[in-house]
Order: sequence, then C-alpha cells, then structure tokens
Amino acid sequence: MVKPIAHPDADQIELSAVLDALSDPIRREIVLRLSEAGELRCGAFGDTSSKTNLTYHLARLREAGILRIRCEGACRWSSLRTDELDGRFPGLLRAVLDAARLEGGARLGEALVARDVSDEANPPR
Repeated sequence: MVKPIAHPDADQIELSAVLDALSDPIRREIVLRLSEAGELRCGAFGDTSSKTNLTYHLARLREAGILRIRCEGACRWSSLRTDELDGRFPGLLRAVLDAARLEGGARLGEALVARDVSDEANPPR
C-alpha cells in the first residue's frame, strides 16, 4: 500500500516558503514546465538534475505548497496548485512564471550569441 503524500492545506501555504522554494533556478524550471504541460511524471525532469537532487527539489516545491504530487501505480505525477496559489497570493505565480520565461529567453539568447561568435571564429572549411 502506498503511503499518502502530505501537502499543506491552501490556508497553510506561506509566502516566505513559496518565495524560498522559487528562488532556485532548477525549481523554477520545474514549475515553468508544469505550467506549460499541466501534469508530468516526476521522471520527466531527469534532465534538470540528478535523481537524488531532483527528489529534493520536488519535495521542496511540494512542502511549500506549489506542487501536488499524486501516485498512480509506480509513477508519481506532479502538477501545479495554480488555483490555490492564486487564491492565496493573487498574481504571484504568473509574475514568477513570466520572469522565468524572460530569464530563460535571455539565457537562450546568450547561448545563441556565444555559438554565433564561435562559428565566426571557426568558419567551416
């Protein structure tokens, strides 16, 4: 029998815990992916971190009240608690997601510029 996973009630979600959990770039990436996909298997984030580290990050997001984790067979599924977060802190999640998208776009732009500079320095023969 699977042990139930504890989640804070909506009225127990604290702003400081949410902000602390969202201060980490790996956790912001997880939240951003979930905002776009709706629900994902916990294993879908394997490219963001090692399995042990990923377990830690998912637990931090769950304990802060940002994620809901449910078990289905051997899989664990993650989803954002968007309605509960918006009810408790209106606009916060959207602001964080918008900033994460801008931050991610800036990193992508930097990577593309670096690649272009590298390509110019090493033209094909």
